[in-house]
Amino acid sequence: MRVLGVIPCRYNSSRFPGKPLAEILGKSMVQRVYEKSSLCNNLHKVIVATDDERISFHVKSFGGNVMMTSKNHENGTERCGEVLRKSIENFDVIVNIQGDEPFIEPSQISQLISLFDDINVQIATLSKKIEDYTTLTDINKVKVFFDKENNANSFVRNHEIT
Repeated sequence: MRVLGVIPCRYNSSRFPGKPLAEILGKSMVQRVYEKSSLCNNLHKVIVATDDERISFHVKSFGGNVMMTSKNHENGTERCGEVLRKSIENFDVIVNIQGDEPFIEPSQISQLISLFDDINVQIATLSKKIEDYTTLTDINKVKVFFDKENNANSFVRNHEIT
């Protein structure tokens, strides 16, 4: 199974403009995500997808793969779709790796990819159980609500099922 990891990054975030280039202990957030993702043996390639020349230049400066994408995407998933359409390589699975997860572990990505060994799985996302009320009510954190079969049925920033 050939797997492409795509890290969608945009500069003009409404909550934190320039977040991908924010420095964490000497490296940018996007560089940390890229380097951690690249350590995942199950990924055949990692690409940063951006609509911003500053991010593109920065990714190239540390030797990363980058693809310029449209400014008109509503979310990172659409940006991943554009990378898939433009790619000259064939991939069986595309993993959307959040650009603001600098502490993601390669093993987490591998765990997610392993779900696709089941031919019935068409889409999967990483999540973790919320352990405290502060996280539950933080609008900067996306919450996932699951049904009885453990299928995600809602992704929200507030803490109420809509």
